[in-house]
This record gives sequence, C-alpha cells and structure tokens, in this order.
Amino acid sequence: MTAPFLSVRDLTIDFSTEDGLVHAVDGLSFDVEKGTTLGIVGESGSGKSVTNLAILGLHNPAFTSISGEILLEGRELIGANRHELERLRGNKIAMIFQDPLTSLSPYHTVGRQIAETYAKHTGAGRAAARARAVEMLGRVGIPQPARRVDDFPHQFSGGMRQRVMIAMALVCDPDLLIADEPTTALDVTVQAQILDLLRDLQEQTGTSIIMITHDLGVVASAAHEILVMYAGRAVERGTVREVLGSPRHPYTWGLLSSLPRLRSPVDVPLVPVRGTPPSLINVPPGCPFHPRCDHVALAGPELCRHERPELSPHRGHGDACYLTPAQKSDIFLHKVKEHL
Repeated sequence: MTAPFLSVRDLTIDFSTEDGLVHAVDGLSFDVEKGTTLGIVGESGSGKSVTNLAILGLHNPAFTSISGEILLEGRELIGANRHELERLRGNKIAMIFQDPLTSLSPYHTVGRQIAETYAKHTGAGRAAARARAVEMLGRVGIPQPARRVDDFPHQFSGGMRQRVMIAMALVCDPDLLIADEPTTALDVTVQAQILDLLRDLQEQTGTSIIMITHDLGVVASAAHEILVMYAGRAVERGTVREVLGSPRHPYTWGLLSSLPRLRSPVDVPLVPVRGTPPSLINVPPGCPFHPRCDHVALAGPELCRHERPELSPHRGHGDACYLTPAQKSDIFLHKVKEHL
C-alpha cells in the first residue's frame, strides 16, 4: 500500500495563555490522498483551522507546543526550519483564507499581489510574473483580466475577491490547497460558483484540497471524505456517502438535525445541538461530547464520563463512540423517521 500524500498522526497542539493551557488539538490523525478533497467540519473552536495552520507552520513557537507527525509526501513538517517552510508555503502548499478583504493588502493592486507570490517562488521577472497574474485571473473566471489586474481589492465584489484569493493560492500550482471557509459570507449562487471553480481546478491540476467549514452542505457537494471534529478530536471519519448517509456519532447526528431539508414538512422544527462547546482549557474527561449527548445512559455513563473513546478503525468509516453498532443503527433509523 502506497503512503498517502498527506499523513497527520497523533497531532497535539497546545497554547499557553494567561488563563491556562489551551488543548486546541488532541491526538488527531487523518490522511489526504493525491487529487482528493477532505472536508473538515465542526463548530467554531473545534480545532479545524488550528490544525491546518500547523500544516503550514504558521503557529508562533513562543507560546505553541506541537507534537505528532505531519508528513507531506514523506517529508516531516513539524520541526522543519523556517526557510524550508517558506519554500513550501505558496509553492507546494497554499491556503485560501476565510476573509479575502482582510487577507488582501488594500495598498497594492491584485495583480501585484499575485505576481509577487509567483516571482518569489519561481524567480520570474516582472513581465513574466504580471503575465502569469493575468493568466490566473482569467483562469478563475474574472472578466477582462488584462484590465482588472491593475484594480485594487476594494474594486471587486465579495465573490470576485474570493476568486482573486484562489488565483493567488494556485499561481504556483501547489500540490495541496487548504481552503478555510471559502464560501463564508457569500450568497448561495456565488457559493456554488466558487465550489464549481475549485472542483474544475482540481480536475485540471490534480491538487489535493482540505476544505475547512461548518457547513455540511458545502462538503456534501465538494468533498470526497469528511472528518468531523469536536473539542480538538476526530469523532467521525468516512466518505461523504458514509458520513452523511449513515452517520454514527451523536455529534454528527446533531449537526445534521440542525440543517433544513427540502423534503421535510415546513412545520418540522430544526433541532440544534443542545448546550455549548466545552472550554479547551478544561475539556471534560472521557468523551468530550458526553455533557451534550442524549445517549449517555444507553452507551454507559461510566464509560462516557471517564474513558476516552478512540476513533476506529484507522481506515474506512469510523467513529469515536461507545454506542454499539446495533444501537447506532436503531437510533439513526428513528431519527430518519423524525426527518433527520
């Protein structure tokens, strides 16, 4: 069996703060195969963005402790020196940040910002870098790219600024693209256009994508596999069909039941996950979801409250829950009847 393109093993990330040690990521493992998209979902504070910033090496070592393995084509990224990480960022690995308006410099044209990235990693001259910027703007669907290359970010709409961010991320043809909430604050039509664009670019270039989102509808249409995170841990993993078609973890059930469905009767209320996410300074012992779970009594209170469930198996559809397969199946079928 060949090694995965990206392999994360037992990743742990802690932050030192005035209030205490924040356990942002706790023993996370996952793989991303070449040319596929992994959707990482979960509520705010579940560790999604923190994990991917670690892949890019963007955490401040002064107050961050990182352990485990992050292997990109067999190359260890944890502990890599600053110059090596700088060569990788923008070249082998690129990121689309959540808010293009704050990520793009308001003082420089979009063409200059794209061209600088290309020139830094390829050594191209000014004319060649500008030509590449025009090419990339056209590639992501911006009309009249030869003219708009000299416009500033504030002269673009939200959807067009997101396309500029994608152009900048892809200008050096990276092998891995990390998209952090790429469709947040965009209307539904523009969301669909951005997702179609990423899908088309992936087919053309074979780029692997990690898509960070809280929107299960986005991963349903854009990802091949899903990783569900809660309190810095993976609680379920599998293909889109497996996780969305037959979810196994109570937290995944909660995420799905909070979504509106076209086929549901209009009078059926949405059911949000009760309670709030735990403090990552004082994560509950055992299963971190047990204070919000409706099935603790069925699974076993002592187990849920004191023993940490592990995600298994290592490959395939897995979940970290003490409910038996038969119990999960019965509960899920009941929830389907209630229009989960």
